[in-house]
This record gives sequence, C-alpha cells and structure tokens, in this order.
Amino acid sequence: MKTNSSTPAVIIANGRFPRHPLPLSYIDNATFIVCCDGAANEFIALGGTPDAIVGDGDSISEENRKRFANILHIVHDQEINDLTKSVNFCIEQGITDIVIVGGTGKREDHTLGNISLLAEYIRKVNVIMATNWGLFTPIQADRVFQSFKGEAVSLFSFDPEPITTQGLQYPLDNRVLTNWWQGSLNTSLGETFTVKTKGRVIVFQAYR
Repeated sequence: MKTNSSTPAVIIANGRFPRHPLPLSYIDNATFIVCCDGAANEFIALGGTPDAIVGDGDSISEENRKRFANILHIVHDQEINDLTKSVNFCIEQGITDIVIVGGTGKREDHTLGNISLLAEYIRKVNVIMATNWGLFTPIQADRVFQSFKGEAVSLFSFDPEPITTQGLQYPLDNRVLTNWWQGSLNTSLGETFTVKTKGRVIVFQAYR
C-alpha cells in the first residue's frame, strides 16, 4: 500500500467531525485517507471511503469490520493511542506530509493529548492539525508563517529553549516559556510573522 503522492495524507481522528470548510477541503482533496478506528463509523456513514482504518479495533462496528476487513490494520499496543498508530502507519507507507482533522472537540483530555502529540510527530514527519477553529503547526526550527493583520496567534512551547518572534503584537525576545498560557492570545500585525527557536513549539493560527 505504499504511496508517493505529493498531496498530504489525511488522518481523521475520533474527535468532533470537521464542519469548517478548510478541514473539510483537506478531506475532499485527499488522495489517501486514514481513519482512526473510532472515526471510521461516522466517516463511512457520511458516505466516505477510507483507504485505511487503523487502531486497536475496539470502536469500529462489526458491520464495518467485516466490510472493510482488507484495509483494517489492528495495532494492539496500548502504550500509544489510535492517532499515533495512524501516524506511524502513514510513515510506514512512505508518507512525509500529514494533515490531521477531527483531533479535537470532544473530551478535553483527548484534545490536549492529541495537540501535544504534534510535538512528537514533528520529529518524524511534516504534520499539521486542522480544527474547526484554526491550524496547529508544530515546528522545531525558525519558521516564517503566512498570516493576515489581526489573526489570533498562540505559541505553546515544549522545550526550555528561547523563543524570539517578529510581526506579533506582543513580541518575545529570547524568552523561555515555562507554561502554555505564556505564549497564548497574541495577534499578527501583518501578512507574515516569524518564530525563531531551536526547540519544539506548536503554533496556533485562528481562521478569519
């Protein structure tokens, strides 16, 4: 099942199914869709056909288990969640770019866990998470972000490394963030902003 498509693979996680046009467009334009097994039932009920279903198999209906047996990949490891199993599966297929949708919107502990995992995934693959409210982009080096004046921006740091920003209303100057709230609720001043760091940072950008 190796894939070399230049289009990012889409992973549909078992959070709230997307309703915003941007995450929905990722699904519509995807050439390779992986469902976490808990998300497969809803996606299939909405008329979707996944290319792979990955997880421990405890959430997929018996009907879909039989119908999609040829693309169902059971991973019993309980030390990692179904989202991580799906990311690992994509990497095994040679995929280098992933968009995660449906990663938030239900239980808050699942939401926080899924967002924080982006800081682990960036070590292995290019990945973003598109929610109904905005984009989460993990970085581990300097990055210039496309933006617009007034865009809501938040930074969440995972390593004790200094961060410097340019183009934000409340700039950071070689600052180490020790708690998630310290880099939140900022605003872009124009068409781009820059984040400079050697550590792992997750950048949130709200939609217009």
